[in-house]
Amino acid sequence: MASRSADSRYGAASSPTIDAVSLAIIEQLQEDGRRPYAAIGKAVGLSEAAVRQRVQKLLDQGVMQIVAVTDPLTVGLRRQAMVGINVEGDLDPVAEALTAMPEVEYVVLTAGSFDMLVEIVCEDDDHLLDVINKRIRTLPGVRSTESFVYLKLKKQTYMWGSR
Repeated sequence: MASRSADSRYGAASSPTIDAVSLAIIEQLQEDGRRPYAAIGKAVGLSEAAVRQRVQKLLDQGVMQIVAVTDPLTVGLRRQAMVGINVEGDLDPVAEALTAMPEVEYVVLTAGSFDMLVEIVCEDDDHLLDVINKRIRTLPGVRSTESFVYLKLKKQTYMWGSR
């Protein structure tokens, strides 16, 4: 799956306006990303062609993606962690370096105790240690890190776009 810039999804200056019908289409796809356009059209009151056009527009605008979401444990990725990072100077070069790491799922610039939060998914503890100790902590500008290892994931949903 290609990585998308956070700027294209969150906080963009010219965010597209999403109407109630498009939100209903998004909700249908969140329930089942393989649901046929004809079934979605029936549920939201549009033709199959109209649904197809709207879905394509939502994809083109970066409003949504249709992807396969896996359970990390079932694909051999047994260690997840959130890492709080403090940076000296400009955050952007550090954020860009982190986004290039395949183990990094999210990079969020924050206000508060950390300059950024990074979610990492790894094979095991040794892999996690390698990513944090040899790749993140050695980045120019990284002043400190604090790791929060996930013991058990109780909830993970992607329904927030249609609430």
